[in-house]
Amino acid sequence: MTLADKQQEIIDDFAIYEDWMEKYEYIIELGKDLPQLEESKKTKDRIIEGCQSQVWLDATYVGGKMHFTADSDAIITKGIIALLIRVLNNENPAEIVKSDLHFIQEIGLHEHLSPTRSNGLASMVKKMKMAALKALSSDEVAQKDEK
Repeated sequence: MTLADKQQEIIDDFAIYEDWMEKYEYIIELGKDLPQLEESKKTKDRIIEGCQSQVWLDATYVGGKMHFTADSDAIITKGIIALLIRVLNNENPAEIVKSDLHFIQEIGLHEHLSPTRSNGLASMVKKMKMAALKALSSDEVAQKDEK
């Protein structure tokens, strides 16, 4: 499934709900379904700066793909990061870096978040893209070392 396919799937999922209370409930469910982040990974270097609540993101690069896990002390925020993980997990870092996460606008998420949550969402996207960029850089260094 491509990045575009995953975004379309989320857009279709949100289209089912008629009002934003139902959509918030869905986001909360997504947060509850997010696999637990090990306590040992809830470290200062994994905290996403700019979020109103505590959000930890663990990013690993294995076999040419990025793998993300996360947790938050706020259930809505946990659901938001779960949406981002659903789209960006198991993707090539170059695809993540250049991705346009249009689903955020399409489902109306941006306009239904408080300014601080909206800033937090932008920080989450930035941290995930930076992790992908770091993976790309490490790949380039490894390729140079092999030559």
